[in-house]
This record gives sequence, structure tokens and C-alpha cells, in this order.
Amino acid sequence: MKANIIQPVIGMFVEERNASNLNELLSSWSPEDVASLIDQFEEEEERFFIFESLPHNLAAQSFEYLELEYQKEFLEQLQTDRVPDILNEMSPDDRTSLLQELPEQTVKHLLSVLSPRERTIALSLLGYPENSVGRLMTPDYTAVHADWTIAQVLEYIRTHGSDSETLNVIYVIDEKGYLIDDFRVRELLLAHPDGTVQDLMDHKFQSLIVDDDQEEVVAKFRNFNRVALPVTDKNGLLLGIVTVDDVLEVAEEESTEDMQKLGAVEAFDEPYMTIPLFRMIQKRAGWLVILFLSEMLTATAMGFFEDEIAKAVVLALFVPLIISSGGNTGSQASTLVIRAMALGEIKLRDWWRVMRREIYAGLALGSLLGFIGFCRIAIWQQFFTHDGHSMYGEHWILVGTTVGAALIGIVLWGTIAGSMLPMILKKCRLDPATSSAPFVATLVDVTGLIIYFSIAMVIMRGTLL
Repeated sequence: MKANIIQPVIGMFVEERNASNLNELLSSWSPEDVASLIDQFEEEEERFFIFESLPHNLAAQSFEYLELEYQKEFLEQLQTDRVPDILNEMSPDDRTSLLQELPEQTVKHLLSVLSPRERTIALSLLGYPENSVGRLMTPDYTAVHADWTIAQVLEYIRTHGSDSETLNVIYVIDEKGYLIDDFRVRELLLAHPDGTVQDLMDHKFQSLIVDDDQEEVVAKFRNFNRVALPVTDKNGLLLGIVTVDDVLEVAEEESTEDMQKLGAVEAFDEPYMTIPLFRMIQKRAGWLVILFLSEMLTATAMGFFEDEIAKAVVLALFVPLIISSGGNTGSQASTLVIRAMALGEIKLRDWWRVMRREIYAGLALGSLLGFIGFCRIAIWQQFFTHDGHSMYGEHWILVGTTVGAALIGIVLWGTIAGSMLPMILKKCRLDPATSSAPFVATLVDVTGLIIYFSIAMVIMRGTLL
């Protein structure tokens, strides 16, 4: 990458604030390389100096490749006369992504400096619901009619193709603008010039509805292996297209949000390093308080079995082992199911198949941990002493059996709870990621204690209890 090859020279120009040399050096760079270069500088002043030193056309082209936080920075510092050029040069979908993150007053001002055509487009895209397909699409596409010849289409592309977001796919519309098919440019180039668009049509196109949620877009792109998909209204009128670069951003945002929720954190709406400390604490505190209050139930459960603990203090030694095992297996199951649901590998109708698999897995994993737990007690009993007595007393076999059986029951319950909770939330039209690993662990902790001491009362009745 160019930025890495001549980084020392650029660094020197930036340090010396040598705008003319920097302008000359960067004038032949691509917008993508310029954006990558700016991203390598940590100081805001240095980043803006590089951007301000660029030739005007290159600055306008590079702007949409910058990180959103840098775009916001530069808009605040740019001279007033340069803002319209940059915003008008941006592709409609990238401009919408920027505008929807800005305060309302700022958006109104920026809309006022756009050209009439671009302002109309911007207002149209911003008019769609937040997180809808309409916010992702661009109206810059190439559409032709079914009765055109291949030669006519090629001439049309040569004349108007530069205005299109992508030329990988050409769309076929009727006289009213309704989508009737699409085809790849490869098919066009291989067709005879005297043939017609009708010859290329197979009526097997896939499209998006403008009001659909953005999450559905990711799944469609994954399933149909396309670089762009058309967007229509509910009646089939072609409104625009969504390209794969925007879908990748949505996928990244969704994955980030899910990961944060899995960690029992409200989704951040801006990068970690730029989000204000108070807001970050605010987003983390809510879940921590809920989990803390939930964990208080653990103390309540312990108090309920206070008499049993007093009679057999040895049982208390294994409480951390027992509840952590259940929490860990529940978190595992929850994470696996949430991810499988996000990828479309399982649906709500598969709940019984999922539960059945987790029952088998829970029994196997619980038996493995139970066996290890029993062996641990047996080994310590034989080789370690406490105050001259064996570690777990004469009833150590019952203690080991209790721990082993409890682990089977708790791990089984953890896998069932962890796998079913995300599906229950999905059924209730809630985000499955809300069933975060800490939340599942807390739930299994409390119920795990009940299972543990209930099993102990059955196995050890008449001896220690």
C-alpha cells in the first residue's frame, strides 16, 4: 500500500505543515488510498491537515471512504465553500449514512447547501424508516427495456453508465418503471449485438422491499451471492439498488451489536474510543444492576438450605464448582444458538430438534464433568488430610456421588435453558442477543443451587443430612 511505502516522507510533510508538497505527492493517489492514509494518523489536527491539503476533486472523492467519525470531524472544520462540493460528490447511500448520524439542525443546514437534484434525493432517502432498506439504497442504477437490442443497451451504458453505482447488473423495467427482470453484464457482453434484452431474461430475479429491515438484506445477499440487489416498493416499482459494500457495513454493525449484547452491554452507537465516558458507563450499568439483583437470589437460595449446609459443611465447598459449571454450559448453548439463528441455520420451528440435541449434549457433558468431579473428590480423599482426618470424611462416596449427579442435572438444565431462551425471546419478537451469556449464567446459578441441594437431600438423607 502506498501509505506504508512512503509514510516517513508524508509524516515529514505533515510535521512541517508543507501543504504544497503534500498536495503534489497525493494528487495521483486513489480515494481509497487517501482514506487509508488518513486513518493511520492519530491526531485530529494531522488528519485534517492531510485532507485540507488534497486537490479539491480528490478530497471530494476521498471523503466518502473515510470513517464516519472523521467525516464528522472534517465537516466541523471545513471552509463553508468546500462543504457543498464534497456533499454533492458523495454517493446518495453514503451521504444518507452520514446525515442520519448528525444532529437535526446540522442536517437541515447541510441539506440546504446541496444542489436541487441531490437535495431531493437526500430527502427521499431520509424519509424512509430508520434501519430500513430505503436508508441503504442508491437511486443510481442502469435500467433498460425488454425490446432494446444488445447494441442499444451497450450504447446506453457508454452514455449513461458513469452515473451508475455499479454496472455489474442491468435491470429491466417496463414503460411505467416496474421491475420485470435483471441480468449480469457478462451475459450482455457475450450476446449477439442484434439480439434483444428479451433474449437474456429468465424472470428469476430477486429484489428487496424498500420498507424491509436491514437485517433481512444481509441474509439475501448471502443466499443469492449478488453484488447488488434491486429495491422496489410493495407493488414492484423500481426505486433503487443496494450494493454489497453497504451490506457489509450492516453485517458488521449487527455483529458488533450482538457481541455487545452477549456481553450484557447495551449496544454502543459510536466507536469505543469516541463514546463519552458517562454514556459508556450508562450503557453498562443497567445490565450490571439487573444481574447483581438477580445474583442476590443466589444468596436467598443459599439461605433456604442453611440447615443442610450447617449439617454438611462439605457441601458448601463445591458450590462455586457447581454453579460455574451450569453457567458456563448455559452460556455456551446460548451463544451457539444465537449465532445459528443470526446465520439462518435454525428457525423457530426447529426448537424441538435444538432441544433434543442439547439434551443429548447436556447429558454427555454433565456425565463428563460429573465423572471428573467424583474422581477429584476420590483423589483428594486418598492423598490429602485436614487436621489429621481424611478430607471429606467417611461418607466421601456419598459426597462424590452428590457432586457428580448434581453436575449432570445442572449441566443438562444449563444447556436446555441456554438454548431455549433465545428462541423464546425471538418468539416474543425480542432480540435473541438479549439472552446474553451473563444473563443465562445468572439464571442457571440460582436454579443450579436448588438442583444441587435437592439432590444432596435425596442422596445423603440419613447420613450427613
